[in-house]
Amino acid sequence: MSPTVVLIAHDRKKDELVALIQLHFALFSDCRLLTTQATGARIAETTGLSISSTLSGSLGGDLQVAAQIAGGQVNAAIFLLDPLYAQPHEPDIQALLRICNIYNVPLATNLATASIVVNSLETEATS
Repeated sequence: MSPTVVLIAHDRKKDELVALIQLHFALFSDCRLLTTQATGARIAETTGLSISSTLSGSLGGDLQVAAQIAGGQVNAAIFLLDPLYAQPHEPDIQALLRICNIYNVPLATNLATASIVVNSLETEATS
């Protein structure tokens, strides 16, 4: 069964996320991709990949993603945060990060850790 990977990025990080996806296109094309609305739209339009989207993060999408994590439906999460700007829905973001920790779901919040998560998924896919 294909892994489900959460892909979310704050606005100033969306280009970095798209570049990561393009670099590892073969992996991501074999995954179920779960995103919030704006991130999903950007990924779909630039890569052509099939996306499952929730609401926008600020409208509860982060919490919808967290619910899927709590339900055991997610294998890994990449959420590229922009630490230089406050987000109006910060409590929802913190809830999503907390749920990843509670349910032991690998979580990357920057490109360095995203590369580690991607490498792990690629290793699992070939074994």
